[in-house]
Amino acid sequence: MRLVVVGAGGMLGQEIEADAAFTRAQLDVTDRAAVRDALSADDLVINCAAWTDVDGAEEHEDDAMRVNRDGARNVAEAAGAVLYVSSDYVFDGTKREPYLPSDPVNPLSAYGRTKLAGERATAEANPRHFIARSSWLFGPGGTNFVDTILRLASERDSLRVVDDQTGSPTFTGHLGPALVALAQTEDYGIHHLAAAGSCSWFEFAREILARAGLDTPVEPCTTEEFPRPAPRPAYSVLGGGLPPWIEGLEAYLGVRV
Repeated sequence: MRLVVVGAGGMLGQEIEADAAFTRAQLDVTDRAAVRDALSADDLVINCAAWTDVDGAEEHEDDAMRVNRDGARNVAEAAGAVLYVSSDYVFDGTKREPYLPSDPVNPLSAYGRTKLAGERATAEANPRHFIARSSWLFGPGGTNFVDTILRLASERDSLRVVDDQTGSPTFTGHLGPALVALAQTEDYGIHHLAAAGSCSWFEFAREILARAGLDTPVEPCTTEEFPRPAPRPAYSVLGGGLPPWIEGLEAYLGVRV
């Protein structure tokens, strides 16, 4: 089968080595006819096309749903087999040990609801499907937490970062090849692919600054002190399978130099 990636222009999509690649400009997954023209039953498709603006989805849930659910269905219907990239935000964060693929889902945010809807639409449309949940992605070619912290450290005398949300920061350079490897099996169903280990956003920020050789002070704060439009799960660690997040951070900082 031809390996195809859609959403190839995004931070994760750029890490997928495929026989064919479609950016958003080349293929709008919400256009069912265009998707049917571009894909066929001979294609194994890794679907990285997504609405990723977590806070923006709170006000524009219908728009996010068109991409994350309806677009996912269009891709799954047209493909011979499909891998849909999903999110730790399908969980509510009440667990205190790594989430398993079999754990109950209960998204807190509009974004989480749209990703869960995409999972279900993909599964309903194509029996040869993979659902790959990951978390806290960072890598070249897109807005990410590492770059944000480094930028803020150059602009401010000190930083305050949320310390009561815990997850697994995952380097796209590790996730991309793992998605390709999974897609080339017949192990259909739900999988968790995230970095090993866990940390809070504050702990992640502190490690970013230390490994970048910066001495900008960083202090912890609570989610309540740093409100955002979309609620986040307090704990969304996934039982990973990828290299530790610190190794991912080292690799990314090496790429940035």
